[in-house]
Order: sequence, then C-alpha cells, then structure tokens
Amino acid sequence: MANYLIFAGQLRKMSAKGKVLMAMSGGIDSTVAALMLHHQGYEVVGITMKTWDYATSSGNNNKETGCCNLDSFNDARAAAVQHGFSHFILDIREEFGDFVIDNFVEEYIAGRTPNPCVMCNTHIKWRALLKRANALGCDFIATGHYAQILKNDNERYFIRKGIDESKDQSYVLWGLQQDLLSRTLLPLGTYRKTEIRQMARDFGYPELAKKNESYEICFVPDNDYRGFLKRKVPYLEQKVSGGFFIDKSGKILGPHKGYPFYTVGQRKGLDIALGRPAFVTEIIPETNTIVLGDIEDLNRNDMVVAGINLVKYENIANGTEAMTKIRYKDKGNFSSLFLYEKGINVRFYNDVKGIAPGQSAVFYEGDDVIGGGIIQRSPLKTTF
Repeated sequence: MANYLIFAGQLRKMSAKGKVLMAMSGGIDSTVAALMLHHQGYEVVGITMKTWDYATSSGNNNKETGCCNLDSFNDARAAAVQHGFSHFILDIREEFGDFVIDNFVEEYIAGRTPNPCVMCNTHIKWRALLKRANALGCDFIATGHYAQILKNDNERYFIRKGIDESKDQSYVLWGLQQDLLSRTLLPLGTYRKTEIRQMARDFGYPELAKKNESYEICFVPDNDYRGFLKRKVPYLEQKVSGGFFIDKSGKILGPHKGYPFYTVGQRKGLDIALGRPAFVTEIIPETNTIVLGDIEDLNRNDMVVAGINLVKYENIANGTEAMTKIRYKDKGNFSSLFLYEKGINVRFYNDVKGIAPGQSAVFYEGDDVIGGGIIQRSPLKTTF
C-alpha cells in the first residue's frame, strides 16, 4: 500500500524507490530517461538548466538551436506535466559562463584545445544538480548520458561504458567525484539508441523519436568557435596577427591568421599551399607560431596528463596498464601509466596521432573508467 506525507499543504505520494532530480534538456534521451524512472516507481522532479544566452554568443539573428532554447524548455515541461511530475527551469548562466566559457576562451588563448563538455560536467552541471537536489529533498540526480555507474568491491563508485559503443559517453564523465557518482542514476547505460527511440514512440512521442541530435558546443550553436573567440575577446585578430607557419626545422612557410584559430591535427582551412597535405603538429603561443608537418609528424608515444581524478581505484601503481582515449571518438590505445608529482605520464605501446594539449585523456580497464585528466603536453616521439 502506498505511503503518503503532507508537503506544502498537499497530500503527496511517497515513492518506495526514492526521489530523483532529473536533468531534462527536452531531447529524446533525457525525456525517455525521465519517463523510465517515473514508470519504475521513482518520484521524479524534472529540471531544465539554462546555461547560456544565445544573443550574446552568436553572431547572427537566426533562431536559437541546441538545448538552451524556448522550444526545448517547453518540450521538457510538457513531458513532465503529461506524466504528472514537477518541472523547474534553473538559470545557471552566471555559474556556467564564469567557468566553462571563460575556461574555453583561456585555453584557446593558451594554445590548447579545450573540451567544454567535460568542464561543464565536472565543475558545473553535476554540482548545480546536487545543490538543488539537496534543497528539494531528492535522494538522487539523473541524466540521459549513455554510461553506467557501479560500485566496486573497494566501496568506490565508478563509471562503465554504455553498452551502445556508438553512443557511449563515459569519456566526458571522468571528472565526476565520488560524492557525485554515489548519488547519480544513468538509466540509459544498458540500452541502445535504437531501443530508446522505440521507447519514445511507445511513450507517445513519435516526433521526439525522429528529432535530430546536436553535436555542437551548446554556446557555439553555429559551430564557429573562431567567430565566438573574436566576439568574446575584443581585437583578438589584431593581437595575434603577424604569426607564421614554420616547418619542423624552423623554416618559415608563410603567414597564418593567429595561433588561437588552429588546433593540433588540423589539415583543412590552413590557407597555405605547399604542394602536399600539411597538418598542424604543434602550436607555440609564445611566438605566435604554428608548426606544420606531414601526417607522420603527428605521431607521439608519450604525453603528460595533469588534473587527475581517479574513479575506480583510490590509487594506482606505477606501470598500470590501461586503454587510453585522447578524444571523444577515439577507440583508445594500449598504454602504461607512470605517476609523477603533478599527474601521470602516459607511455603508449604504439604511435598515436593528434595528441592535443587541453583535451581529456581517459584511462580504461576494459569497459571501466580508471580515471582521467587534462593533456598538458606531448613531447616529440621518444624511444624507451
């Protein structure tokens, strides 16, 4: 028999499974995740976070796109109302902008390539959710990420890949600490995307099942990060003009538009003709210099990673073997991890192309996340 309590003068049904604050973007994944938890017996409270102002980040007057627009807010609220659970909109623009956007700009100015989704998850989104969950008396927080959270024999919570390899998002969750993991539910981790689309139809949302997904950075909806940097940093083009492309021997090859507008591994959009394919192999902000080379010059077998967050184990031993991913869609490469005072030195067993400082390195033991950190540098190929 159901239990009830009096809350704010109303009779409310108590859930046997607990109360969960569900992050709802209005898209298919978070909506289906919310409905799954609701039908499993959780007391669901939906929350949609407004993280940015389209008008201040976009250089055009087109309709808002991505997750932070009125249509998305309305879609999330409509699903909650239809299924009888509460929904709130949370304005975290100040929190988000002060850290995520500022970090995004600062990293490019430093000659690195940031991953704002990792920074948002690690420092803003989960902390904002947990803060509001505590205020609302929620036992858990939940999102629509394709990953799993389990508890190890050592009592530590850890992240495991989602079973749908093509959708797995464990890479962007490496920064979550134990207090966050212990309170998080990820309902989609044991399902494939095709199953989630069918669930959307079964729940009565056929249009949602056909909704396109956005892979853009939420605050750069036109996918033009260079234009975003120019709008955020006055006179940036003038400040970084006058730089040159060079080859690995130091020979000047021609002028470039400014080092923040390039990334390691970039081939297209260099606007320089060398008679052969050229790739950005190194960015040197101190001299406003971009090093170009052949594809083989992108090969590295060593990198330094700092800002480490260990997930599955409290400590790891020198020489720990791991599959290390250097970008979201990377399949990973076998490596050994060596501790040093500021982080981890990763030594790959084979050559790895396009290691970009500023990106995340995530270490896996099978499908389980050992931990991760931020790539600081990748020296020229070494011999061990």
